[in-house]
Amino acid sequence: MEPLPQSKQHIEQVARDALDQFDKVSAAARNALRSAPALGIDALASVNTLTSGAAVQRLGQINRENLESYQILTQEPAIARIAVVDEDGQQRVYYICRTTPITSVPNLASYRAPVGRLASLPVGSEFALPNGDVVEVVERAQLQPSRLADGWDSRDTVIEADELGLFTVESLRSVLYADNSEQTSEDRLAQLLAEESETANIVEGVRRSIITKMGLRDQPILDQYQDEIFRLPLDQRLLILGPPGTGKTTTLIRRLGQKLDSAYLEEGELRTVEMIASATGVSHANSWVMFTPTELLKQYLKEAFAREGVPAPDMRIRTWTDYRRELGRSTFGVLRTASGGGTFVLKESAETLLPEASDTPIKWFEDFDAWQRTTFINDLRQAAVGLSENASANISLVGRRLVEILERANSNSLAATFSALVGEVGGIQSLVSGLKEVTDKKIHAALNLQLNRDNGFIDVLAKFIDGLQQTPDIDTDDPDDLEADEEDATSPRTGRAAAVTAYMQAVRAQARTQARKRTLGKNTRNGKIIEWLGDRGLGESDRADVGASLLVQASARRFTNPVKRYLDAIPRRYRAYRRTRQEDGRWYRKDGFSPTDIYPLELDVVLLGILRGANELLSRANIVRDIDLPVWSSLKPVLDLHKNQVVVDEATDFSPIQLACMAALANPRIRSFFACGDFNQRLTTWGSRSINDVKWVFPEIDVKEITVSYRQSKRLNDLARAIIVAAGGTDSGVTLPAHVDNEGVPPTLLENAAEQDEVVDWLAQRIREIELFLEQMPSIAIFVESGAEVQPLADALNEALAAENAQVVACPKGQVMGQDNDVRVFDVQHIKGLEFEAVFFVGVDRLATIHPELFDKYLYVGTTRAATYLGWTCDSVMPKKIESLRSMFVANW
Repeated sequence: MEPLPQSKQHIEQVARDALDQFDKVSAAARNALRSAPALGIDALASVNTLTSGAAVQRLGQINRENLESYQILTQEPAIARIAVVDEDGQQRVYYICRTTPITSVPNLASYRAPVGRLASLPVGSEFALPNGDVVEVVERAQLQPSRLADGWDSRDTVIEADELGLFTVESLRSVLYADNSEQTSEDRLAQLLAEESETANIVEGVRRSIITKMGLRDQPILDQYQDEIFRLPLDQRLLILGPPGTGKTTTLIRRLGQKLDSAYLEEGELRTVEMIASATGVSHANSWVMFTPTELLKQYLKEAFAREGVPAPDMRIRTWTDYRRELGRSTFGVLRTASGGGTFVLKESAETLLPEASDTPIKWFEDFDAWQRTTFINDLRQAAVGLSENASANISLVGRRLVEILERANSNSLAATFSALVGEVGGIQSLVSGLKEVTDKKIHAALNLQLNRDNGFIDVLAKFIDGLQQTPDIDTDDPDDLEADEEDATSPRTGRAAAVTAYMQAVRAQARTQARKRTLGKNTRNGKIIEWLGDRGLGESDRADVGASLLVQASARRFTNPVKRYLDAIPRRYRAYRRTRQEDGRWYRKDGFSPTDIYPLELDVVLLGILRGANELLSRANIVRDIDLPVWSSLKPVLDLHKNQVVVDEATDFSPIQLACMAALANPRIRSFFACGDFNQRLTTWGSRSINDVKWVFPEIDVKEITVSYRQSKRLNDLARAIIVAAGGTDSGVTLPAHVDNEGVPPTLLENAAEQDEVVDWLAQRIREIELFLEQMPSIAIFVESGAEVQPLADALNEALAAENAQVVACPKGQVMGQDNDVRVFDVQHIKGLEFEAVFFVGVDRLATIHPELFDKYLYVGTTRAATYLGWTCDSVMPKKIESLRSMFVANW
């Protein structure tokens, strides 16, 4: 429908005002970039020598933020124009920008500021300004600035006014500079063409934009409900649920961007983050981490953050796969490294678990955590009783005091137990040092005896030790000898010094196991060394004395640094737990893997045990205050992991255990955790399946559901909802935005096409149709059921479309290849979070056979990647589970 004359006049006024504002803001931003003085230390009224570091760091951050804001404003001066009327009938106009505004431009406000909410309110809404004035929104325009050679423009501007209705303007510049001169009768053709151009430029309603490139959709302005969510306080635990295309990730990014900008924090929030920054030396702007399931999504998230002016280096946006390995390998020493240490070898292919473990991960973790805590406390009690029964009066006295402390302490509270033991640490350390001095003297004497007999003994031993280093099947972790010699933990790995350390450790291990009336494991490192030594260790009498003393030392050493012993030994306790549960036939397979193998989901369980145990202690203010004391210092690695904000994209792809690990990274003073996802899009067998899974992590988490989808046409949205119902799920209830031309075209289907040539020919025809309809090549993706099919299909389709000069690009493992208008081929496993104008799904029935557990999820996710055009192919016919959907498809367009 052609707009009325008064609508045209008003649109012209809006266009003139908006383009003038673009000129003013961009010019002011360019001037600011050229002339803005960098704030220096002299900007501070006074400098406290103790806190000046944090203050200067904050000044540097302000300088960077200002420069980044000016740069953004030169390219995008404003994203909305809002007209409001106050209670006196006076109208004023606000322009909203994405970043921090330039103060010299009046009525320009950041979307992050409270007044920025005006941009998300529908016409007719009332809003209380920060100064208390109540205004009504009477007009709003969503702007998309574009700098052209001859001036500014705004493309696909949506204008809504109280009395004039809602229009989409393809080009504001064309509204102002169309040829409106009177035409002579001879120019009637030019006049008709000009009228047609004007009618095409301004259309009633909201016109959908064509997706021409891969990536996350840029949605500068959130809708009213999304806007409420992103403005919630910093110290919130939030989960956003919603179907594809509802702007969940956009809301998450927008919230993080606002909460990182200290200018828009509440006064109390600002005090808290500044206090944390002063204590940790890490600025609030750098204290965040975001988790995403795939590397491909990570790259698109980085682009989306860049649009918001938020620096997002790799260390901030992480896949859990990479972060988990880093924690296990470098932070907590769970995984072995070339330099030694670590209990396990991480193997993706390890078949260690029974289905019940991945099906009920919460019960599995709770069983382990209860077992390992009980085992630890029982070990403490047993050690204390053993010391109390020692023949030495001095040792017995120490043991009785420890028994009394453990009886009084609440065994369910690690913090209470450890705090009660602190006062005994000094005396016990002296006891251990005295006993160790005696036993080491005897072992050194035995070693010196061998050196006196053979001066080259230590070099031969060193060579043997080096050989063991290269033997992969040697078990360096003996489950029957869990007494780690802490003083040797950082000893050399090669050479004579390493040989001496190895000799001492092996001889101690032999004496200790003999005192326990056991034997060393033959395939352990210590066992191999003792076998090689033969009679060149301790004599029988000395071995008995040393063994008895070592058992006392081992019992006492449990109390010299109980926190460190608790945390460091969790991996070893897990190994013992696994062995116990294998015998019980629970959680684990009986055989088929090495004792040192660990499957990734198992590593999650171990990491969560460490993180939760440490955080239980760090929740005590007095412990954090005394963190530098040796008894608490082993908590520092976890304290250093804490972030002011933890955000999770596609949360349902992560298990409850993984989500709990991420949640454990949230600074306990803020506990800011924000996640988004959709249970219908879960593409992992271990992913979270219900709200209860997430509430196990945070019982008080606030769940918000978004139902308005901005991606798909009505026909494809109807199909997506039908897939959920056909798979036995509940209709998502998703709705489409009002006033949008969104009917779309029906999806297409090709059945009985097992030969690649037939499939390729059909795909080529459909792609030609799409380009013909749109007069351009939009963003098109083709999904196949395995990585092996990606390249062959891309090559064949490339040849089929050669005459059209269309480029088809293979994207193995979800890598981003090619140019924006290329057709891309993906393995279906790497499609999460993306959107395209057109999607083709090859071999739908084959996918149902190969992935029966996740078939409906893959189908739903794949279908919802398409905005307008969708095609499926089947080797034979549509799977029985979804054959009721056939009537929704056509053969071609």
